Parts: sequence; structure tokens; C-alpha cells
Amino acid sequence: MPGVKSYVWAVAALGLTAVFGFEAFGQGPPPARRHTVIESPGKPSLEPATVPPHVRSRVSITVEGDRRVVRANGIPDHDTGQFPNRGNPNTIRQQTYMFDMPAQPRLAGHITKLGMHDFGIAVDGVPFDPGAAEWYKGVRGSKWQYAPLSGAVNLGLDSNYAHVQPTGAYHYHGLPTDLLRELKLRPTAHSPLVGWAADGFPIYAVFGYSNPKDARSPIDAMRSSYRVKSGRRPSGGNNPGGVYDGTFVADYAYVPGLGDLDECNGRITVTPEFPRGTYAYFLSESWPVVPRCYKGTPSKSFDRRPQPAMFGRPPGEGRRHPPPGGFGFPPPRGGPPPRS
Repeated sequence: MPGVKSYVWAVAALGLTAVFGFEAFGQGPPPARRHTVIESPGKPSLEPATVPPHVRSRVSITVEGDRRVVRANGIPDHDTGQFPNRGNPNTIRQQTYMFDMPAQPRLAGHITKLGMHDFGIAVDGVPFDPGAAEWYKGVRGSKWQYAPLSGAVNLGLDSNYAHVQPTGAYHYHGLPTDLLRELKLRPTAHSPLVGWAADGFPIYAVFGYSNPKDARSPIDAMRSSYRVKSGRRPSGGNNPGGVYDGTFVADYAYVPGLGDLDECNGRITVTPEFPRGTYAYFLSESWPVVPRCYKGTPSKSFDRRPQPAMFGRPPGEGRRHPPPGGFGFPPPRGGPPPRS
């Protein structure tokens, strides 16, 4: 593999061969599973990622007018866990993703909370989806949604903190270990570009400049500003009770200034791709890991769940070496960093 991965392939014509899932038939989501666990080990049990992809990963990232467009089949360019497995009954299948987002995003002046959909898309064409459709007593949409990385509910995650939707969509809930290894993430350099959020701002992982205005400053691990609440949860009715310990999303609270990152796990900073500055999200080593809100305006193309389908036969070899600067990642235009 080349030293710097471009993750850009020629995208073949799409042929829709099958449609699955309740969304395709206009139905609502199925009933949530009923769980009553109220404490967790703080980390999930992970399946080893030792299974090679069954088909080639294909993704194209281009700028078309004022939009950045991602087309992908959702297959990673790294090994995955064995699916189905005890915690996940689903099989990985190709998808027909087409996401678009602003190529020159702007801060919105308000926060948009992430719903039950993808936060963004990785450079390998696999979505970042931090939430899990698992609630205490199965009360869908309640405050007591389980944190998927707590280990309270076995979701069959592999060592990339990923698993599979009923639609066959492989997706990341946490740090995509093998992707970051292929991108050569290391603690002595600023993170490579890992993906794009639905609002168009870039996503990096863990490591950034200690001084967000100075690319010559030392490299630090970016710290989340969330921590587990103290005390006990309310009890009775559909409240779980018990001590706050990170089992549920609601066990965490944002503390301004506690870490390097804001409530959306981002900050305004210079980066290698944006030397004049940009707002940027970071995947962090502690909760929330994948951001749970947006500072820009998220594209509605991330609201829907693409249904499984098959790519047509790729023309030629499909993979090609990037020109200087890579495909689909143009240098940022001039102007000062955005201000909130």
C-alpha cells in the first residue's frame, strides 16, 4: 500500500439489485430490544478484525461546484470482524452511498444535535455513527440510551469499534483502529484527515497542535471536555437508578474548558490541510469519541439510510495513484478562520 492513502477509486455505474429494510416500505422502526442492565465494565468486548473484505472498497470524494460529494460502497479497505457474530446477526453488504456537504462550510451560530443517523463519513467510505438504538427497558427515544462503547450491551463490535446495521451497512462507533493505522496516525504528528462531517467540516483523530494557531507548536492528544456525572441516576418508572458510570449517554456532562475540545468535540485550529485555519472535529480517546453534535449546518443527505445494492463492474483496475495534493481534497481558500 502507498505511504499516504488517498482512498479514491474510480466509481462505476450503480446498479440497484435489491432493496431491504423497513424504511423502503414506509414503515417505522421496529420495537427496541428491552434491557435492564444499569452498570457496565466501561469498555466493550471486541471481536478480532481478521476477515478480509469480500469485495473491493470503492469510494470517490470530489468537489462539484460548492459541494463536496462522497460516493462509496461502504466496504472498508481493512479487515473486519466476523459477521454475523453473537452480538450482531447481520452480514456486511455493499451500499450505494452518495453524500454531499458544503465544500466551504460555515459555522451556524448554534448547535445541531446529532439524531439517529451518521455523523459523517470516513475517507474509506465507511460512516461514523456513534449512537446505538438501545434503550433502558426498550423505551425508544427516552433519555436512557445506552452508550455503545460502555460494554453494557453486547453489540458485536469488532476491534475497529464497528459493526453492521440490519441493512448490511458496516459503520464505526469509535476509533477505527485499522483505518488509523493505514493512515499512519502517530503521536508525533498532527492527525491525518480521517473524514468529513455532515456539515462539511473536516474530521481528525486524537492528535493536534497544542496551540491551535501555530502549526509549529508541539503535538498533543486532544482532550474531550466531557466527564461522568457524580451521584446517582433517578429511579422509578422508566428511570434506571444506580450510580452514574458511563453506561448511558446521559451519564456524561459537558464541562466547558475541561479539555481542549468544545461540546461538539471540535475547535478552530490550523491543520496541515487548512494552514489558515478551520473549524475541525476530532475523534477523542475518551467519551464521546465520535462527536454528537454539529457546529455547522448538517447536510440532509446524511438523514436517510441508503439501502443495500451492488456496484457494477469497476472499469480497469479501479484504484489509481493520487496527483499531488490528492483527489477531492483541494487546498482551502483564503480568508481568516471562521468565528463563532
